[in-house]
Amino acid sequence: MAFLRRVPFGAAIGLVITVTMVLAAILAPWVAPYPGSQVLGGVWEPASSQYLLGTDNLGRDLLSRLIYGGRTTIFIASMATALAFILGSVLGFTAAVFGGWVDQVMSRLVDLLMSIPTLIFALVILSVLPSTIPILILVMGILDSTRVYRLSRAVAVDINVMDFVEAAKLRGEGRGWIIFREILPNALSPLVAELGLRFIFAVLFLSALSFLGLGVQPPHADWGGMVRENREGIVFGIAAALIPAGAIAALAISVNLVADWVLRRTTDLKGGRGDA
Repeated sequence: MAFLRRVPFGAAIGLVITVTMVLAAILAPWVAPYPGSQVLGGVWEPASSQYLLGTDNLGRDLLSRLIYGGRTTIFIASMATALAFILGSVLGFTAAVFGGWVDQVMSRLVDLLMSIPTLIFALVILSVLPSTIPILILVMGILDSTRVYRLSRAVAVDINVMDFVEAAKLRGEGRGWIIFREILPNALSPLVAELGLRFIFAVLFLSALSFLGLGVQPPHADWGGMVRENREGIVFGIAAALIPAGAIAALAISVNLVADWVLRRTTDLKGGRGDA
């Protein structure tokens, strides 16, 4: 609680919501009232003491389905974001440090991938490959790494010409040292800000794929798939599709609030060390 009092109000709210969703996803088998795929009652039953959020289009408990869906959504988005950052940042730093034809070849390949709309590219790939969780993580991570590559390369190009990097080169340090010990620590602030955005884009991207039927496949649940399954209920005034949509929006806002606070904090700390 003392830590939360030192955090700005907006960031504290975002942190509480994010941590709550992540913990619910991790502890889904223990906190969900019912198994996520078990049919329990009638179709689209209203909220009650037995089903706190009602039931979905097949009579499954919507709250349990939401918790298990959050587990799948957050896991896939997290893994895809981690893959995108590892691949994109390493390749971007490498292109900036090596320069020359290495930079040109890598940048043109990234430009080629970015010239194709991401959703259309993913739909083409997933229409051929099976929509399993590892394939989804791989496709989303590779496509998203192009954005991380552009950012990390742009930041690394500026850092690569600074005096402390030149001093490291004169000391005879290798390119690996330059990338991981000189450039990476000084590029963390923009990458941290981008991390939150890329995670949210991964959540939205996965939800869009699932809504179109090429994302997470039954019996697994995810929030985009839940919106798709219950969309017909909107016509009858049933909010079953709006609940997972609200969860997506809440996660997006909360993660962005936390990412903005972390960015300001790391920037302030760097400024303080520089003044010292």
